[in-house]
Amino acid sequence: MEHSYFVIARALHVVAVVLWIGGVAFVSTVLIPAIRKMPSTENRLALFETLEHKFGFQAKLTTLVTGLSGFYMLYVLNGWASMQWWVHLMLFIWTLFMLVLFVLEPLFLHKWFHQQAQKNSERAFHYLQLMHSILLSISLLAVFAGVAGVHGLFY
Repeated sequence: MEHSYFVIARALHVVAVVLWIGGVAFVSTVLIPAIRKMPSTENRLALFETLEHKFGFQAKLTTLVTGLSGFYMLYVLNGWASMQWWVHLMLFIWTLFMLVLFVLEPLFLHKWFHQQAQKNSERAFHYLQLMHSILLSISLLAVFAGVAGVHGLFY
């Protein structure tokens, strides 16, 4: 029975990562660039906040499911003692997103970005896209390394 739980946890982990990082990829490569090309700065911010609010729930939920399933798999495998570098990378990116989504954004990032976008929309969205691109790059590296690692590429 425990094996079935592990398989379910792994499947949930993969689905959550696909939705989470796929969403980050969409925001980074499609949404923000499209918003940056909009001629009206007022519409940029309004559209971004509307869509970001909708995606925020998905991002939080999938990040939580990713963490819960990942920690469960580490527990079942007793993986804490023998974690490879790619697991550390996955934990790093997960921790970073948890910090941004559940601590920094609610405390000040949302309000700060809103103020910056009202002052200088071009610059604010440029930096937003840059930060999302960096997070996406690290996330994709973690996904690649995690999949390659569990399939023996680094042994």
